[in-house]
Amino acid sequence: MSKALRIIFAGTPDFAAQHLVALLSSHHDVVAVYCPPDKKAGRGKKLTACATKELALANDIIVEQPVNFKETCDQEKLASYKADIMVVVAYGLLLPLTILEAPRLGCINVHGSILPKWRGAAPIQRSLEAGDKETGVTIMQMDKGLDTGDMIAKAMCDITLLDTSATLYDKLAKLGPNALLSSLALMADNKHSAEPQNNDFSTYAAKLEKDEAELDWFLSAEELHRKIRAYIPWPVAQFTFTDEKQTEHRIRVWQASLSDIEHNKAPGTILSANKKGIIVATASGAICLESLQLPGKKALPVRDILNGKAQWFAENNNINGFNPNNLSEK
Repeated sequence: MSKALRIIFAGTPDFAAQHLVALLSSHHDVVAVYCPPDKKAGRGKKLTACATKELALANDIIVEQPVNFKETCDQEKLASYKADIMVVVAYGLLLPLTILEAPRLGCINVHGSILPKWRGAAPIQRSLEAGDKETGVTIMQMDKGLDTGDMIAKAMCDITLLDTSATLYDKLAKLGPNALLSSLALMADNKHSAEPQNNDFSTYAAKLEKDEAELDWFLSAEELHRKIRAYIPWPVAQFTFTDEKQTEHRIRVWQASLSDIEHNKAPGTILSANKKGIIVATASGAICLESLQLPGKKALPVRDILNGKAQWFAENNNINGFNPNNLSEK
């Protein structure tokens, strides 16, 4: 067994918490957990703790929540833990050089991509959106750049046509902890090596924005399918439908598949609609919408949507607007 390390852990969401679980189950000593200040959430706007804070408190571990590390007192507080290493997983704060150099072995990061590809905030979503065939996690020695540090270990997995960002998070949440523990074992005994990244092959994974979720039927079916999968569970791909009263409805798409139907219709035209799905023409190919969410409702299979809204999605309608000629089909 490798030497036990004094570890500071920094992370925020459930993905990070799953790595913290692995550390707590190991022989290492987690001396403090860092996470952002509590945020208001829910309809009541109550201050809510993140997943890592809840886990830390349940295990009687000290929690620190600095707004950033600009204050000298916050830098001195972290240094006072005399940690061997700081493990950072989806923390959400940039760390100054003072913090990166405070632990004896520095800071390492579990990043959700195969670096140097997809540096940045949304690597899982961007890899799906781009049509990558595989992804993974990289254990990286952090430096002052954005995900530019030397790579200690990688673990990879395939991306299938059924994967969404949610399923890929689950896959990487299983890969990451094992890769992290293996890396720590090597670092504890000074047996690790670190490979510099080739900046010529780097790509940037920009943070997702809400307006990206609006579907553009003038894209290809493959591009739309990738976007739908990439935007689950947030912000969820959607389109705006205008009904017979000229009321707009933003409809979310939770599940879709590629269709092999050939067509010469304008993008956005409904080619068919039945209990299996609504097939929509795109600039290249067609896509089958299988699960939709109407405003104020829960997501439902298309067969249930059509029970009440068949006239909206009648053949030859445009997906963005109601065709009054189909009123007789109610």
